[in-house]
Amino acid sequence: MSDVIAAPPCVRIPVRGGGAFPVRRVYCVGRNFADHAREMGATVPAAGVARGAPVFFLKPADAVVPAGGAIPYPPGTADLHHEVELVVALGADAAAGALQRTDAQQLVYGYGVGLDLTRRDLQAAAKAKGLPWDTGKSFDACAPVSELLPAAAVGDLGPRRLSLHVNGELRQQAPLAQMIWDVPDILGELSQLYALRAGDLVFMGTPAGVGPLLPGDSFDARLDDLLQLHGYVTPAGE
Repeated sequence: MSDVIAAPPCVRIPVRGGGAFPVRRVYCVGRNFADHAREMGATVPAAGVARGAPVFFLKPADAVVPAGGAIPYPPGTADLHHEVELVVALGADAAAGALQRTDAQQLVYGYGVGLDLTRRDLQAAAKAKGLPWDTGKSFDACAPVSELLPAAAVGDLGPRRLSLHVNGELRQQAPLAQMIWDVPDILGELSQLYALRAGDLVFMGTPAGVGPLLPGDSFDARLDDLLQLHGYVTPAGE
């Protein structure tokens, strides 16, 4: 059967050392750092209390902006926010059924650092009415991602530190050890809801300090000195 329109291109993220990672699907985790959950007005369980279940949402695969660069200020908002995050890239398909923790890490190809850009005013308005907040999270160019680094080159994630500077000012920083759910936790939870496949990305949640990005702002996201994502916000329509 022939296509009746031209097939859209697949977004590909460069991999350090050569090659490219084709993106299939983009999963995101909400409220995975307790300090960020609190700043957004959510209740955080006390130490020793069950964590409950993580919050998930999705972004379009074609919203990924490989290696950052120019990010257009999106339409429909007056309050675009940054959220720096670890990005996990899956290099293998999960077997059917719930993933065991010991098997989850075997799916990971590598890691990147990214921004979960958010139209905060649209998200807040939807939340206030008890409505889905897809328009606040899913829009064109809402997921800039750095190059990927194979997992073996990153090693233990716990002591690695996320950070974000905007116009040279530190806005966000936290060690990954502060995540409520780590990578195997999240992959196990996702596997109970979706068929995880090679090419999937998982944005792992953001620490406190989220705030506005304006046209003309530049950003520098990092995972220690291993991964960097540089970019800048252009006026709408440019």
